[in-house]
Amino acid sequence: MRLALFIFLFFQIFQPALAQSTGGYQTAAAEATLIDVESGATLFEKNADRLFAPASMSKIMTLAVIFKKLKAGEITMDTEFPVSLYAWRNGGAPSRTTSMFIPLNQTAKVSDLIQGIAVQNANDACIAVAEGISGTEDAFAKLMTEEARALGLQKSTFGNSTGLPHPGNQMTARELAALSIHVIKTYPDLYPYFGQKEFKYRTYTFRNHNPLQATAIAADGLKPGFTEGVGYSIAASAVRDGRRLVLVMNGLESERDRREEAQKILNWGFVNFKAYKVFDKDEVVGDVRVWGGQKWTLPVKAKEDVVVLLPVNAKDQRIRAQIAYQGPLKPPLKEGDPVGEVRITSQSGTSNSAPLYAAADLEAGGVIAKGVDSLLLGVNAYVSQAVTKYLKKPPAQPVNTAVPAVTPKS
Repeated sequence: MRLALFIFLFFQIFQPALAQSTGGYQTAAAEATLIDVESGATLFEKNADRLFAPASMSKIMTLAVIFKKLKAGEITMDTEFPVSLYAWRNGGAPSRTTSMFIPLNQTAKVSDLIQGIAVQNANDACIAVAEGISGTEDAFAKLMTEEARALGLQKSTFGNSTGLPHPGNQMTARELAALSIHVIKTYPDLYPYFGQKEFKYRTYTFRNHNPLQATAIAADGLKPGFTEGVGYSIAASAVRDGRRLVLVMNGLESERDRREEAQKILNWGFVNFKAYKVFDKDEVVGDVRVWGGQKWTLPVKAKEDVVVLLPVNAKDQRIRAQIAYQGPLKPPLKEGDPVGEVRITSQSGTSNSAPLYAAADLEAGGVIAKGVDSLLLGVNAYVSQAVTKYLKKPPAQPVNTAVPAVTPKS
């Protein structure tokens, strides 16, 4: 295979526009994304940044907050939380929702509450934990939103701990996938609760609600969901031959559609892609503009190999690398300082990104250098505005750009 590589520089961090569906796969889901966890590559996405009600998939954040509290030592597995009248009515037996049937005013250990949430989708367990940690469910929902922002999830909001209908519960497929990957990577010792097949509590035996657990795809965790008027959804992860994928889908019409479509797209992701290296670890990716430095530009590099996953049967694929950063950068800068990211996209619709770091030290220049840079940047801004206005006009004729081909690295 031959790859043609474009490299572009962008001064400002931006969110690229997304097509309705990319990656060469068609799905009936309203929103979806499929991520290769190790490389971070997006294999497929459809309306991945559109907000929707996540239903029980929001319990992934509920558990992420609990896991964080455990790791910080603020609670232990033996900590006990009581089930209040509010928790019992709104999440317990009277609610007629998924519950682990904790008796009113009795306590349950955090270890049991985690299993209740992970296996049974127990809403009484969610509310008991929320009240035990934050005093009220509303306060815990705010904590969930704060944790989303701390993780870089800019759109997600939470109105309760359960995912039951609430206008404040809003997430995107992309952010649900990012949250799922965070849980998998940050809490490897606790993530297996999502894949636990059954949970025995008092006189009850609860079986995992994940519809993919007993299928050939053998998903090992995360959450299904359902919202009236929105449809069936799932956040799922599976491993095959040492390679992990994370899938988020929403808006399927039935449980059967959800189960079958999730199996199909996960299998498609495992079978149809191969990793190709675009940049080596510590290889200089390009140069970025610097204001007021001893040099006008600074080389940047990735600290790990940068790869893109491409269809195994694709030929002469063209890929594009975009260096995005908040600029111009201002010295002094030290080798290893974070400066931005490189974004890789392919003709087949797959994409990936990796952080970039300064590849050298750069000291501040003198007054004259800063003055010249200010003048040049002012001219660049003027030209940029003029070009932007021009590009808004329809072009007289199409423009074709020839790009040299390069051979991918093994």
